[in-house]
Amino acid sequence: MLYTGKGDDGTTGLFGVCERFSKDDPLLEALGDVDELNSWLGVCYAKADANGGHRMSTIIRRVQEDLFVVQAQLAGSDKKIGVMQVERLEEEIAEIEKQLTLPTSFVIAGATESSAHLDYARALARRAERSVVRAHSDVVTPEMLKYLNRLSSVLYASARFVAQESGVGEDSPSY
Repeated sequence: MLYTGKGDDGTTGLFGVCERFSKDDPLLEALGDVDELNSWLGVCYAKADANGGHRMSTIIRRVQEDLFVVQAQLAGSDKKIGVMQVERLEEEIAEIEKQLTLPTSFVIAGATESSAHLDYARALARRAERSVVRAHSDVVTPEMLKYLNRLSSVLYASARFVAQESGVGEDSPSY
C-alpha cells in the first residue's frame, strides 16, 4: 500500500522511532530539502546520461547515493556520511577545476540546459545545507555539514564544466 493514513493529522514518523513528529519540524524540513535535491539530481542524471556525459552522470549518481545516507542519518539510522565522501567530493572539484578558468565575476545560470539544471541543483544543495544546520539535531555531524558544503561547490564546478564542454560561453551580470 502506498499510504497508511498515519500522516493525515500533520505528523510523521522517523526510522526506528515510535514518536510522531510534526511535519513542519526543522528536522523534517531538512529531510524534505535533501529529498528535493536528490530528486532534482535525478533530472540532472537523466540529462547527463542522455547527452553521453559519463563523467557527470557518474558524479551525480554517487552524490545521489550519498544523499540517501544523509537522509538515513538525519532520520536516525546508523549510516553516516564520513570523511571519505567529503574527500571524494574535494577530489572531483579539484579535477574539474583543472579544466576550467577561474571566474572573474559571478556567472549567470543557464549557459546550457544541462548547466542550468546543475546550477539549480547547486541552489537546492545550499538550501538543504541551511535546513540541516537549522535542524540543530544531534545526528548532524561535522562531516555531514562539510559534505553538504562541498556538494554545492562540486555542482557549481560541474555546471561550469558542462557549459564549457558544450562550447558555450558564460555570461556575467552587467551591473
